[in-house]
Amino acid sequence: MQVELKGSCLCGNHSYKVTGDVSGFYHCHCSRCRKMTGTGHASNIIVKPGELELFGDLEEIGVFKVPDAERFASRFCKNCGGPIPRVARKMQMVVVPAGTLDQEIDFKPQCRIFSDSKVNWSCSSEELPSFAQYPE
Repeated sequence: MQVELKGSCLCGNHSYKVTGDVSGFYHCHCSRCRKMTGTGHASNIIVKPGELELFGDLEEIGVFKVPDAERFASRFCKNCGGPIPRVARKMQMVVVPAGTLDQEIDFKPQCRIFSDSKVNWSCSSEELPSFAQYPE
């Protein structure tokens, strides 16, 4: 499904437009996503292949990559700390934090990933399929 997604950080200093085919919409329960969001899971839309256009002062966008992680990184506004979509080049995809969207979308998360890492206080997983790691 081809989409055009638009969103912004919390303070609005950075906005974006992503176009591409949605290849997944996941609630990720891994410990890194929990720590990055401060919640029980991250909700990420995966666009592959995708094109990401960023608007605003690019010098004010920070990136943090966990040193021992093969793929995990976060991109954020240096002013408000709000997440910003990122290109995962090795995996040829754009990761869009769903909470940053400035629009409603007509599709929903398809599953929960890294459910073996789910904390007991997180939301119920009954309504979505769950996978110990990535779906097959």
